[in-house]
Amino acid sequence: SKGLRSKSRHKLLKDPRNRGVLPPNRVLKQYEVGARVAIKNEPSQHKGMTHMRFQGLVGVVTGKQGDAFVLDVMHGNKMKELVVRAEHLKQIQ
Repeated sequence: SKGLRSKSRHKLLKDPRNRGVLPPNRVLKQYEVGARVAIKNEPSQHKGMTHMRFQGLVGVVTGKQGDAFVLDVMHGNKMKELVVRAEHLKQIQ
C-alpha cells in the first residue's frame, strides 16, 4: 500500500486508444547535453521511471549513464540528480 506507484491512479492513466502503445520515437530519442526536457513517465515501461513527485518537472540533461540520461532537476529549493530513460522524457524548447 506504500509502494512507489501508490496514489498514482490518475497520474499514470493513459488514453484508452493509446493503452499498451509505446511510441518508438520516444524510446530511440537521443538528447544532447544541455537540452531541456520535461519528465513525463510512460506507465507501460517500469525501467528507468522516476518517482511520481517528479512527474511534469523540467530538467537539464547533464550526461548519459548507460541507456539512460542524467538530469538536474530543481525540486523545491534543492537541485536533484535523476537518472531517467528516454521513454520517460519529452524535449521542450
